[in-house]
Amino acid sequence: MSRSARIKAPIRAEMEKFEEVFKESMKSSTALLDVVMNYILRRKGKQMRPMLVFLSAKALGPVTEVTYVAASLIELLHTATLVHDDVVDDAHERRGFLSLHALWQAKVAVLVGDYLLAQGLLLSVKHEAFELLRIVSTAVREMSEGELLQIEKARRLDITEEVYFDIIRKKTATLIAACTASGAQSVGADAPTIERMRAFGEHLGIAFQIRDDIFDYQKASLIGKPTGNDIKEQKMTLPLIHVLQKAPKSERDHFINTVRRHNQDSRRVAEAIAYVATKGGIDYATLRMNEHRDRALELLGPLPESPAKQSLIELAHFVVEREK
Repeated sequence: MSRSARIKAPIRAEMEKFEEVFKESMKSSTALLDVVMNYILRRKGKQMRPMLVFLSAKALGPVTEVTYVAASLIELLHTATLVHDDVVDDAHERRGFLSLHALWQAKVAVLVGDYLLAQGLLLSVKHEAFELLRIVSTAVREMSEGELLQIEKARRLDITEEVYFDIIRKKTATLIAACTASGAQSVGADAPTIERMRAFGEHLGIAFQIRDDIFDYQKASLIGKPTGNDIKEQKMTLPLIHVLQKAPKSERDHFINTVRRHNQDSRRVAEAIAYVATKGGIDYATLRMNEHRDRALELLGPLPESPAKQSLIELAHFVVEREK
């Protein structure tokens, strides 16, 4: 059994049922929308977020119908944000397939994203799941703030470590935190337990994003060298931020200039990647990543022992040990 299969094992039945519930939530009587929805469903990802909802719920009690509402709501809103992101980024691929933006152009993609958002809101209202709606809506607001903050800092390239953590907490970790909090709320957990699970998800999400950022400075398994994509996209992430904070002004100015004006120069990008590695940027980012993993694991400590809890523990380790 693969590692991902082991993690999903305690909620295999729930995830199978969720597939049907989620398909139902995406149905439309409009022909074009139905075609687009089917395209999205056929190319779904690993469904990490619904999985977190069900594992968090099952670690605290029996899964309820509200748990399915929570998982569907989060997946609808997450899918909507991906569709809108592809338009904002003018991205023509998503998970190796053509994006909605590429196939149907921006107008249709934006409207589909709006439809998914509306479906999520209506699903919550239909089931009177107003606390779930509050949790998830707060996450979507913070994700938007995080994106805007990153755009602002990409223009000025004055990002500090504190700002970096604020961006990744809002952009990535807040939705993962909403998954774990929603799972807890859906089975009637008390407020301190919901907050504990929210904090678990936040630390897990931060560790997840730091791992992604480290990949850019390490050898990729398929091509044998770092991609440098973040530098090419003028993104300042933790490995680079850390070494520049300690660097002499002349070196700092040189590498900031690389990010600002020479980010498509493969030689300059490779030079920056090598500098980060030799000056301890990867080691430092790994240390901070593991700190957040450890904090996430501590938060799981008081939960009763169960297969779902063990899967959450395994997932926390997998997030920092994964190779892609």
